[in-house]
Amino acid sequence: MSPLWRAIDYTLLAAFLCLSAGAQLQPEPACISTPAGGAPCVYQVDPPGWWTGVPSPMLLLYGRNLRDARIMASGGRVSSTKTQFSANGHYAFVWLDDANGAPQNLEIGVATAQGQVTVPFRLQERKPESEGFQGFSAADTLYLILTDRFADGNPKNDPQPSQRDLPRGWHGGDFKGIADHLNYLQQLGVTTIWITPVYDNEGGTQAYHGYSATDLYRTDPHFGSLADLQNLATALHGRHMKLLLDTVPNHVGANHPWATDPPTPDWFHGTRADHHEAASDFEYLMDSHATLQQRGQITEGWFANVLPDLNQENPLVRQYLIQNVIWWAESTGADALRYDTFPYVGRAFWQSLDGALREQFPRLTTVGEIFNPNPAITSYFAGGATHDGIDTGLNTPFDFPTYFALRAALSHKDASHGGPGERSDMRTLEKVMSEDLLYPHSERLAIFLGNHDTVRFLSQPGATDAELRLGFALLATLRGMPQIYSGDEIAMRGGADPDNRRDFPGGFPGDPQDAFTAASRTPEQAEMHDWVASWFQFRQHHPSLYNGLQQDLWVDPSALVFVRTADLHRGCGTGDDEHYLIAVNNADQPRALSFSVQHTALEGCAIFRRELGSGTVQTNGAQLTVNIPAKQAVMFRTE
Repeated sequence: MSPLWRAIDYTLLAAFLCLSAGAQLQPEPACISTPAGGAPCVYQVDPPGWWTGVPSPMLLLYGRNLRDARIMASGGRVSSTKTQFSANGHYAFVWLDDANGAPQNLEIGVATAQGQVTVPFRLQERKPESEGFQGFSAADTLYLILTDRFADGNPKNDPQPSQRDLPRGWHGGDFKGIADHLNYLQQLGVTTIWITPVYDNEGGTQAYHGYSATDLYRTDPHFGSLADLQNLATALHGRHMKLLLDTVPNHVGANHPWATDPPTPDWFHGTRADHHEAASDFEYLMDSHATLQQRGQITEGWFANVLPDLNQENPLVRQYLIQNVIWWAESTGADALRYDTFPYVGRAFWQSLDGALREQFPRLTTVGEIFNPNPAITSYFAGGATHDGIDTGLNTPFDFPTYFALRAALSHKDASHGGPGERSDMRTLEKVMSEDLLYPHSERLAIFLGNHDTVRFLSQPGATDAELRLGFALLATLRGMPQIYSGDEIAMRGGADPDNRRDFPGGFPGDPQDAFTAASRTPEQAEMHDWVASWFQFRQHHPSLYNGLQQDLWVDPSALVFVRTADLHRGCGTGDDEHYLIAVNNADQPRALSFSVQHTALEGCAIFRRELGSGTVQTNGAQLTVNIPAKQAVMFRTE
């Protein structure tokens, strides 16, 4: 049995036919059709395996006729200590005690007066730290991949007939396709990849994105097997790159079996027939005067009014979800996690999850989605500070306020509330960053120009390639960890979802053009790609650009000038620190920006060596003038 449980592949489990008492796991359809009052049967166990040295697990058995069964674990120094059943006998919770157990194959026996069944369970040895769990930092560049739309490495797992002409269909991207293009990503300057959820969405319709899980312990077969995901992780780690997994403890898909048959009556907030849609007025979560109802409209609502909202206040749900996150991290050697819909889950759960993860994976890091333009709201969810008596433990939020400000500054339109908005400029960006003091660790913020939930930068009205290049220059040099959305580096277009999720050109059989290879890129793609690669490759090798402090020297409607260096209070000639001067001009004409450098990080700097972009510097003692062409960014190293 060990090869089966080492692979943890439910398609193989289906081979165990439960035709008589005492047999192994039964395929789901056959088990569900078992007559009520008959012998017990089990078709699934969550988690499907565990590890020594990790707190003993709570198992959830799925089946029929399980109520009041006698359940015992058969193995060396392993036992079951407690059981709990659903009223209809479809689920059994089983608490194992494996604290003194060694790696081994176990059997979980389920017996009633009508018969018995045994369930295989594998207790394994943990991975060494050298196989992952490294965490991200501001030194990394994160690259977001919507797995189904990046590259098709194994046509055998594609849907038949093809769905590529369907905007919300399965297009064929998979784990192997990502692994096949790691050279491309590494040459771009990427150090960490974020892939959208890997969960099985097989029962879902139009669920290519992975956010409508129907099985939280199985990879979607369109993406590949767990072994394929593990191979991707191994390939990344072999290149000293990192894997960030997308995690969704807020909800499951509408077609998850729980939606119509939950393990407990309060497994969800509400039911399919009686629930409310999740609100997004996050300010109520910060307001000590808000009512429980106002807060509950956010944390207890069904996302998009269709996705069943998990009740993390239920201890069984909480333990199930925490174990699930640990299982995926340990199974893959993931270095980091992205938390979907972060504000929609109560703070107490995040604190519990963070505590469990820190205990098992001290270096693993987390980033949360708080889709809001207000730094006061976004910072409220960051770890390192206590609000309402709770520290979420989150390493960092995605910096949505800077995302909105970057787009507004470059396009001159404030779209933070979804409409055309008021005219904005570089001062908008500087103002948002001036509120960094709200964050316990603003240097960790994950900054970005777009993601899979936003209109592509170049599909904004009036947006130009030149403005996108300026955006990438800022992304590579501002404080925080930059995130690139797959395809932006080759100037891809795309409107609202799902148009912003077009296939990466060259990733799929029959594509007429291959943007993964330099020789096949269009002139526009090549110019954008090479610009991005030059800035992010440079960033990767110069610590002051990711670990250094930031000092803003000049801002007006069309220009921003700032310094990145390790010590803002020590100018040139007083130490070995690297000083980088970055200037961005978003005007339609050249600019000559003159300002004093007295009492700044550039005091005493006399030599300015241009590293990237176009522009010159003139210095006359305390006065500095940066000459920069229209729609251009430039970076100098100073001495």
